[in-house]
Amino acid sequence: MGDTGPGILRVQADRIRAQIIAILLAWGMLEDLAETTAEVMTETDLIGVDSHGISMLMLYERMRTAGQLQLQARPQVVRENACTALVDGGAGLGHPVGVMGMRLAVEKALAAGIGAVGVFNSHHFGAAGYYARLATERGLLAMITSSARTVVVVPTRGAVPVLGTNPIAFAAPAKRNRPFVLDIATSTVAANKVKVYGLNDKTLPEGWVADEAGRSVTDAAMAMDYLYRRPEGGLTPLGGTAEMGSHKGYGLGLMAQILGATLTGGSFSPLREGRRTRADEPDNVGHFFMAIDPRAFRPPGAFEEDMDAMIDVLHATPPADPERPVLVPGEPEDLARAERLRDGVPIPLTLDGHVREICARSGAAYVLQGE
Repeated sequence: MGDTGPGILRVQADRIRAQIIAILLAWGMLEDLAETTAEVMTETDLIGVDSHGISMLMLYERMRTAGQLQLQARPQVVRENACTALVDGGAGLGHPVGVMGMRLAVEKALAAGIGAVGVFNSHHFGAAGYYARLATERGLLAMITSSARTVVVVPTRGAVPVLGTNPIAFAAPAKRNRPFVLDIATSTVAANKVKVYGLNDKTLPEGWVADEAGRSVTDAAMAMDYLYRRPEGGLTPLGGTAEMGSHKGYGLGLMAQILGATLTGGSFSPLREGRRTRADEPDNVGHFFMAIDPRAFRPPGAFEEDMDAMIDVLHATPPADPERPVLVPGEPEDLARAERLRDGVPIPLTLDGHVREICARSGAAYVLQGE
């Protein structure tokens, strides 16, 4: 999302949070679940992941209208032992069960050294990195994977899509430095980023989306057509082409699917869509949350000291461009958060218009801008 220009508003985080809560409550979501969801979505906008924040309300409205979302459902633990648990998301939005799953994995890791929690019967849960950061706040490492609702990624050597963007996040705490936080889609780019380019009327970079012949699609509207309305073409796996290593992204996407859904009882999207008989059938997205206490392997503080030493070396690496120093995963988001807390989150006027329309349809108060 562009940060400046005549088509951009700057909105403070508290207004974004209040607007999301107002809409979720108007839709009938329970108050505590709405507050958790709004917190995750707002933090996601603050760190610059515009594709997974307030802009997701448009999709959530469509899912609610179709009857897929059970907004009053509470996640429930259905299987548990000392180190693992399985949680039923109740067909609600994924943010509340995501927070619950990560926190449960953290508590198990603090007690036993490692904790792993699987989730099934969930929906979209936003940015996986948000949950990884929750673990680092408690001094733990974390790994998160998830399946996805929409089939948009064409496998290496394939002509049609069979995978979702299936994210992977990994985080590790340091002592002096900010945590290492890696949050990636296993496609070259997340599908929602194509949406954001469309909202801003921007041309896509080469290699994000391919047509039925494998040619790059750079027109955002045409790319959205390939992603959501045509049976062929779609997002490329991480790497873009076989020559550039797309088999690695393809394999990572399958790993995220296996851990996030095959292991937990979530669905494989091509099979689910082939069997879907009702428009209101939930997506059954699956998530996987693992937390590791470094003290199970190292003396207290030793891991964090070595993390600092590694990060210091990376920061001291001579940059190719003196104006662009070497960063560690997580730092671009930290910088974005500081800037957006100060100056506000950039919201395209087109997105603001969609939010106003959602408010009108739901009966929620419009509070994104002061009147």
